[in-house]
Amino acid sequence: MTIEEKLAATASALVTTGKGILAIDETSPTCTKRFAEFGIESTADSRRSYRETLITAPGIGDYVSGVIMFDETIRQTAKDGRSFVDVLNTLGVMPGIKVDTGLAALAKAPGENVTDGLDGLRERLYEYCEIGARFTKWRAVIKIGPGTPSRYCIETNAHALGRYAALAQEAGLTPIVEPEVLMDGDHDVGRCLEVTEEVLQSVFRELNSQRCLLEGIVLKANMVTSGIGSPRRANTGEIAELTLKTLRRCVPAIVPGVAFLSGGQTGKEACRNLNAMNSLGRLPWELTFSFGRALQYPSLGVWGGEPHNVPAAQAAFLHRLRMGGAARAGMYSSELERG
Repeated sequence: MTIEEKLAATASALVTTGKGILAIDETSPTCTKRFAEFGIESTADSRRSYRETLITAPGIGDYVSGVIMFDETIRQTAKDGRSFVDVLNTLGVMPGIKVDTGLAALAKAPGENVTDGLDGLRERLYEYCEIGARFTKWRAVIKIGPGTPSRYCIETNAHALGRYAALAQEAGLTPIVEPEVLMDGDHDVGRCLEVTEEVLQSVFRELNSQRCLLEGIVLKANMVTSGIGSPRRANTGEIAELTLKTLRRCVPAIVPGVAFLSGGQTGKEACRNLNAMNSLGRLPWELTFSFGRALQYPSLGVWGGEPHNVPAAQAAFLHRLRMGGAARAGMYSSELERG
């Protein structure tokens, strides 16, 4: 198998029918903030225990194609001594790794950011290959506000995504490309549509100019939604229609799939919207989920840092996975949600 064939095969497997991608790639500070919401102390061991609770949930392989981890997590081991990479491989789930190093202020652009992590990336990618990663992720963050995003911000982040994706493919790792237009703000759904289109067009120009194999990537995208503070929130039908309109305008059909982030939506909201899109007929790409909080929060609250709560936490987690799988197939419903 050539490297091109390997990249394409991994991308297709990540968006395979019925499955989604689990994101447990929060940095330690972010994980600490989330634990604090539930009164859980954040230590390397508590973070390990929680993530082990998720990846060892019975039947996870039926709903999850890949798991995106953080540097700390991909190096950790389960209670039985196996590495998390080995645990996932045994379950038929591909191990992945977030390789950006977070946001930095964008020079001469007050209030805007660019994602860091390109320095030394080539060497880190080869190290992650040796550890056992099969794919990678890099997140760019675009915020809508008065006078933002600037064209400068969009192009700078798109260029970094292109450089990352090219380096990942060079190393034989399939890149998940994530340009997230945040829900933060009071903008309406039309403004989100405009910005998301501009961002995606810029990203795909960079991917092409930097010689990336488009059939060897997965796009992780936001849905086209109203801002959280918008006086009028778009409904499920509008979100589905406008998101698909944006994808059709911007995403080449050769891209195997789009894995949507939840972006601040609840699990139920994200599933309703994904389900609506998958109910609108045949599409050029697979549409799946790559949720973080929307999958984790119910189980995190149930777990609470207590070992005796693991079975109940896993049951709550698996319920959200089943709902994501149903939305992936266009079969989600409120009746199914209630079980």
